[in-house]
Amino acid sequence: MQAVFKPLEAQDIPLVIAMMEEFYAIDNYPIDVNVSRGLMHEFLENDALGRGWLILKENEPVGYVIMTFVFSFEYKGRIAFLDELFISPAARGLSFGKQALDFISEQAKALSVKIIYLEIEGHNTIAQQLYLSKGYSIHNRGLMKLVVK
Repeated sequence: MQAVFKPLEAQDIPLVIAMMEEFYAIDNYPIDVNVSRGLMHEFLENDALGRGWLILKENEPVGYVIMTFVFSFEYKGRIAFLDELFISPAARGLSFGKQALDFISEQAKALSVKIIYLEIEGHNTIAQQLYLSKGYSIHNRGLMKLVVK
């Protein structure tokens, strides 16, 4: 079954936020719907931040994917972070994840992205296998964070 990737628009925000809530609940990540809604508006209004798409099966949304941008001197330009990739439970196992990764790869080339990073939970072995099958590799550097207050 062929997926269709529709660029996110303002009218899609309630749907995407609902899917985001479902996605975050998998690993008990907190989500503030009002903050996420505001961030989604900001994201859609500024192309420099990245791109997002709804994933459609026969005109029905079955997921979404969001790629955000960063600038890197090490990689000589724009790099991306595959920030969100969600496929609804009913659509999992039907190749939508594979199609989404192929689509993101094509978009990255068109947008002059040099490298795509992503985070993945250690227990999510199905997703790990999917990413590895599409040419992603485990990075030899550790990811660290600082929460700015």
